Amino acid sequence: MKDEERNRLSARAARYARVGANIGGVAARMAGQKIAGGSLGDASNAAALARALGGLKGPLMKVAQLMATIPDLLPPEYAEELGKLQADAPPMGAAFVARRMRAELGPDWRAVFADFDLKPSAAASLGQVHRARAHDGMQLACKLQYPDMKSAVEADLAQLQIAFAVHRRFASVIDTREIAKEIGARVREELDYRREARHAALYALMLDGEPTVRVPRVREELSTDRLLVMQWLDGKPLLSFKGAPQEVRDRIGVAMFKAWWLPFSRYGVIHGDPHLGNYSVFGEGEGINLLDYGCIRIFPPKFVGGVVDLYEGLKRNDEARIVHAYESWGFTNLKKDVIDVLNIWARFIYGPILEDRVRTIADGVAPGAYGRKEAFRVHQALKQKGPVTVPREFVFMDRAAIGLGGVFLHLDAKLNYHDMFNAALGDFRLDALAAAQRAALEFVGLAAPA
Repeated sequence: MKDEERNRLSARAARYARVGANIGGVAARMAGQKIAGGSLGDASNAAALARALGGLKGPLMKVAQLMATIPDLLPPEYAEELGKLQADAPPMGAAFVARRMRAELGPDWRAVFADFDLKPSAAASLGQVHRARAHDGMQLACKLQYPDMKSAVEADLAQLQIAFAVHRRFASVIDTREIAKEIGARVREELDYRREARHAALYALMLDGEPTVRVPRVREELSTDRLLVMQWLDGKPLLSFKGAPQEVRDRIGVAMFKAWWLPFSRYGVIHGDPHLGNYSVFGEGEGINLLDYGCIRIFPPKFVGGVVDLYEGLKRNDEARIVHAYESWGFTNLKKDVIDVLNIWARFIYGPILEDRVRTIADGVAPGAYGRKEAFRVHQALKQKGPVTVPREFVFMDRAAIGLGGVFLHLDAKLNYHDMFNAALGDFRLDALAAAQRAALEFVGLAAPA
């Protein structure tokens, strides 16, 4: 066995042990409380799980934050605690960065750039970003992956299965198996920076001609599987505009809506990571920079058709169309009482686009609490109906909707969401979307969804 392979196996084994011990300790605590007749969804259990995960840097932190943003996956106490975790890792030092860059671009890597800052401008769970300048003068953002991330991701995802198994055993309202598959697929994709480059090219194509959303240009000649070099887009944090005039906040809100829903309604593609650090505001609120393309979900066209069917069904109280929408997403064996419970969540998510008026996304709700009350109501109601398997495509659609809603709450944007949604749909035809999606994916070199 080569030394490199031996080191990777050793690192993975060590991480298995560390992650397993942390999660296993919380599972044992929960099992004891269950036997004693106690409640699993209390704040002390939530805090214990957050402490267990908080000591583990890397991909599991990203997974923990992701779990916190999926409605109805966790009790509110757990979502709140996990939402506090920061998916960051200690940055690589200058000497280590130089070695990593040499591994990606060769011994003369410095000559590739006119300037390269060895100090990171941002550090996250899977890699860190460095500023640089190309010889043609373009300012660059160089996203450099931490070493051995593939091994760490596989170790963490294996242990995630344990966490989900505990969840199924003690809180069997939601069958989490499909959710686990979806999380695993998306996190693995985030390791492939070549794929992320194609995602960025796809967004540049889909949003071509939309002046309120800027997509950075990828420098493919400088990029590798684990180094992604893109144009640096100057901008200010979105939260710095919370005190801006209403018209400015509304303008930013419109740009955010277009960045998410134009690609979805016309190409079946959605940005699945609504983290505030993934976009910035350019100018004095003229629009947004969309910065990160690691977590992109490409849906089969019929899934988008289901979104439209559910909208039309709720608007017209057409029960047959509502049922057809859920079935087109992959829900099975739906009884009327289960459909009624699912509609609680659907009417919450669709509420703003069903009302033809200017409004906030959710009156009187704090950004961090958006959707939690409704998700908890659904969770409680489903306890009487038996386990429900959530289709995997549903995971990131819901997550994006909740994340975007949180942005609108931060901005206190007052918009006519009904008009924006219908403008995005246009003259919606499923065959036209399927043709547009095929052409766009072929153009950037991505495979169509299964």
